[in-house]
Amino acid sequence: MQAIDLFAGAGGFSSGAALAGVDVVWAANHWADAVEWHGRNHPGAQHVCQDLHQADWSQVPAHDILLASPCCQGHSRARGRSSPFYDASRSTAWAVVSAAEYHRPPVCIVENVPEFQDWKLYRPWELAMNALGYSVSPHVVDAADLGAPQHRVRMFLVLTQSAAPIRLDLPRMDHRPARAFIDWDGGRWSPVEKPGRAEATLERVRHGRQHFGERFLFSYYGNTRTARSLDRPIGTITTRDRWAVVDGDRMRMLTRHECRAAMSFPDTYQLPDQHRLAVHLLGNAVCPEPVRHIIQATQAAA
Repeated sequence: MQAIDLFAGAGGFSSGAALAGVDVVWAANHWADAVEWHGRNHPGAQHVCQDLHQADWSQVPAHDILLASPCCQGHSRARGRSSPFYDASRSTAWAVVSAAEYHRPPVCIVENVPEFQDWKLYRPWELAMNALGYSVSPHVVDAADLGAPQHRVRMFLVLTQSAAPIRLDLPRMDHRPARAFIDWDGGRWSPVEKPGRAEATLERVRHGRQHFGERFLFSYYGNTRTARSLDRPIGTITTRDRWAVVDGDRMRMLTRHECRAAMSFPDTYQLPDQHRLAVHLLGNAVCPEPVRHIIQATQAAA
């Protein structure tokens, strides 16, 4: 089977498809850095760097599955939903309709935050896909339930050319702990009690020591005041450094390689040397392992 990947980003959707035995033949994104690194990791696909509102779908190869992860910032409560930028980001979902109208693949899988269904134009968008012959089946999943060592709740809309929406029989897997991907010999450690350390950070460390001992995680940025056990999946990986790990009297932020593992990318997946860019790419990505199971379940049900 062959697939195309719209809004391909760093390549999580494509990687999950490859794990499911699907050949990704075309991938596109408007961000040049994402296209470059997607190309390095998926050299067999044709790559396009452009705004998909202007895509010429006649130049896109035939395919069995359309994968798409339209911009989610305009839907996420974490980012707010009132600016003109977010109005434009929400409109990226219409590229899925345009691509499906031209190619009519048997299956489309669209990933976004669950709030995508709260979009005022979601119902017209769904009706447009219905008009093209697709039944729409929403599945809200936590990546931790499908093989990623990370709690990341996302919605996957499975669209099939069937009389009724299909319901996927997805496994519920044992959770993988964050401890499994922490490299205690890696990264740049610094003393917890170094001069200038913010009181809020020290408060989080004190909470962690009280509840979890000498080794634990905590959210370095944000309003979360509590620490997190290493024996459970990590929280959501974001596009900027968020998670810090404590080991006794030392601490550091997660490395880009640890973020890669938390996203369930394979160790062989190439990343830029620049830490900030790597984390941004990963935080924007789709977790490959859940995608593998979703595609396999779709193939079994279709």
